[in-house]
Amino acid sequence: MSKSTGGFGFGRGSGTVPVIELKVQRSSARNARLAFIITMVIVGLLAATVASDHMHPILAVLLAAPIAAVSGALIWALVRIWPVLRLLWWWSLEITAGIGLIYGWIALANATPALITFAVLAVLLGIPAAVPPIRRRVVALAWCVIVRHRLRVCFSQFIIANRSGSLPLILWARPTPVGERVWVYLRPGLSLSRLQPRLDEIAVTCHATSVLIELASETRKAAYLRFDIKRREVLTAKVTSSLPGLIVTDDIPVPDTTSMTLPTALDLPDVPAEPTPLAMATKASSANGKKPAKTAAAAESFDEDDLWD
Repeated sequence: MSKSTGGFGFGRGSGTVPVIELKVQRSSARNARLAFIITMVIVGLLAATVASDHMHPILAVLLAAPIAAVSGALIWALVRIWPVLRLLWWWSLEITAGIGLIYGWIALANATPALITFAVLAVLLGIPAAVPPIRRRVVALAWCVIVRHRLRVCFSQFIIANRSGSLPLILWARPTPVGERVWVYLRPGLSLSRLQPRLDEIAVTCHATSVLIELASETRKAAYLRFDIKRREVLTAKVTSSLPGLIVTDDIPVPDTTSMTLPTALDLPDVPAEPTPLAMATKASSANGKKPAKTAAAAESFDEDDLWD
């Protein structure tokens, strides 16, 4: 599909601007032909088999032929116009909003005088612009619409989809406290691992700070992904707590450490005291008034520093 563009006094026209790429059109035509043939053969065989139980086989074939042709034509039309249906899905919100505004304005203008019409229009436009919560909600919904188109630009410009040029199906989007969340169904040729290295480029295209991609659900297919677009930080405000003011310090007893006696040894009444080699040698020396000889235990205990000297 394409549309012609003419000149406006600044040279010749630029020819045609394709709405659906030529590669997509060729792929759609090829798939439509295959779907038509397969559907016609399968439906024709089934219809002839069922009809042969009630009539002559030749009559059954003659009856099954138009049924198969009609069924094949319906499938051919569905496959052939699928790129157009996908394009309408991408712009469904804008188309719905435009039709609603046009028909709503016409109905309102025909049912009310001009002053009342402009008064109603001023209220419908003034309240969302004047009330901050409503204005923020409207802006968030508008960003959801914009992000869906920006993701489509990412897939069509620098992310390779597949050989037939079929882009992923961008399903829906909703606002989050930090940005938007978009659900996407991938086509063959793309995967989560191939999209991870392009997160910075996707964030730039979506006018966001960062982008996170993960599986939409652990129980769903790998082609069903969730894009979290982050464009603002909500955890930067300082939160003051009133808990320190609830603590009463006057009732907490403070221990008196000025009259405490510091321990110099361990008091273990349950453990019997065993004499050490140094204590035994000192006791023997005080008994006979001579310098005792070094015992084996003392030599082993004081082999590095000779305390007797």
